[in-house]
Parts: sequence; structure tokens; C-alpha cells
Amino acid sequence: MAKLDIEWLRIFVEIYRLQSVSRAAERLDLPQSNASVALNKLRRFYGDRLFSRTSAGMEPTAFALAIYPEVSKAIQHIEHTTGQQGAFDPATAQRSFCISMTDISEIVVLPRLMNHLKQHAPGIQIEAQRSSGDTVRKLESGENDLAIGFLPLLEAGFYQQVLFKQDFVVLASHRHPRVRGSISRQAFTAEQHIAVTTSGTGHAIVDKALQRKKIERHIALRIPTFLGVGRLVADTELLVLVPRKLGEALCAQEDIQMLAPPVPLPSYAVKQHWHERFHADAGNAWLRAALADMMSGQTA
Repeated sequence: MAKLDIEWLRIFVEIYRLQSVSRAAERLDLPQSNASVALNKLRRFYGDRLFSRTSAGMEPTAFALAIYPEVSKAIQHIEHTTGQQGAFDPATAQRSFCISMTDISEIVVLPRLMNHLKQHAPGIQIEAQRSSGDTVRKLESGENDLAIGFLPLLEAGFYQQVLFKQDFVVLASHRHPRVRGSISRQAFTAEQHIAVTTSGTGHAIVDKALQRKKIERHIALRIPTFLGVGRLVADTELLVLVPRKLGEALCAQEDIQMLAPPVPLPSYAVKQHWHERFHADAGNAWLRAALADMMSGQTA
């Protein structure tokens, strides 16, 4: 029987996690052809197909399901003892990272990250995905490398690091006939508002704070994301509560003014989250450190 190569097993583990030969190759910084060759050798070694190509990706066979837990543990032990997880050179690395993030993070974080990568890690590619109820599973499986935002579902069972703090501001058009530079509690409740229903933005804690203070907004429009809210505010008399960093970005793009809320509202922390399985992955660790450095000092 041929000898079992540890690199074949690494490729097996990544294909299992990502359900894709090409993504496994990217994660391991290998040509896809090398990963395919290794998979074929492993199939011959075990006498099993290991994976079948389906519309949902590479689905493991019953045999692959049975051996994966032990193979995964063995790879982790070997990498810890050999120190191989410490090898990552951002200047030369060719790798793709998938980050789950809120639409606010797309506006506030993503431009900084892409400019940083262009200068320091030109071979790195980023795939941004919208945070959802599936983010937990994707972090566990390795489909997502990181998740960024206000994500209470990830507070337990995942590593986390605060990137910056956010508080809330009110946005209104510069041409608003009744709002000029500041807004009173009475005016705030009298005006019509936009409510953004996307998750991961801290709005739940704001809604609760307004309820405790017996402040009721007149919601005239509900929208699913923040991506078009700046233009809506600029072209109407509607008000909207948004996190400060988003408000600053939108004020630079649209003819809108940023106001302090009429009552104090709680702040929240924007964090990056990752699964313990990838805590020691050198590429993941580098990306986390880069994000933390870029966003340091970005307090509300």
C-alpha cells in the first residue's frame, strides 16, 4: 500500500469544510490542479470516492463522514507540533478570505481593508457576504473566515475582538424645512422616520432605549438595508437614526446633516468574530490583526 501523505489529508479536511476543491486550494495557497491530484491519490489510497460533486458542492461520502473527525484532529495536532501554522507572508500570499459583514461594515470597514490589502497584500482576495442566521454555521465550517458587526448570536462559542465603538446620530436633509443643526425631543417625535430592519447594527438596543424613555417614532418607511438611506434622507423630509461612522460616511456623500439625538442613546461594540478551529491559522490571524490595526482609534 502507498504511504499516506499528510498534505493529502490537509486537502481532504479543507474540501470537507468548504465543499469545494477550488476554495480548499485557495485556503492552502495551492494550484487547484495540485488539490485535485491529491484528492485522487487519497481516493485510491482509501478505495473510496470520499466526495461526490452535487449542486450544493462536494458532498462527503459515508466513509468521509466517518473518518473526518479523527483526520481533522490529527491535522490540528501535527500543525501545532510542527509550527506550520506560523507560515504566512502577506506580501506573496495568494489566498481568498470570506468575511460575513453587515451593510454598514461594507461602507465603513471594507474600503479601508481593500486599500490596506492593495499596499501590503496584493495577492489577497476578499469575498464579502451579508451576515445572516447562517453565519454561525459558516464560521464553524470554514466557509466564512470572519464575521464583522454587532452580532449577539456570536457572543458565545466564538473568539471575538472589539474593532471600534459606535453610538447613534440622527440624519436629516440639509434642506429640511423644520430641522436646522439640532433637534428637540418634540420635533423628533413629530417628524416622520425611516426604520432599517437589517440585523447586526445595534438598532434593537436603540429601540428598547426609546421605549424606556417613552419616545415613539412615526415610522413612515421601512427598508431592509442602509445602502440607500443617505439618498432617501437627502431627497425627502424623513429622519433616520444611524450609527455614527455610517452617518459620517453618508454626510460626505449626500446633502445631509448629522444631529445629536434628543436623548442619550446607548453605544455598542463592533467586533470581529472567528471560530476556535481557525484561531491558530496564520492567514486568519494576520487578517484579524490587520483589521484591528486599521480600525484602532475608530471610536464613536
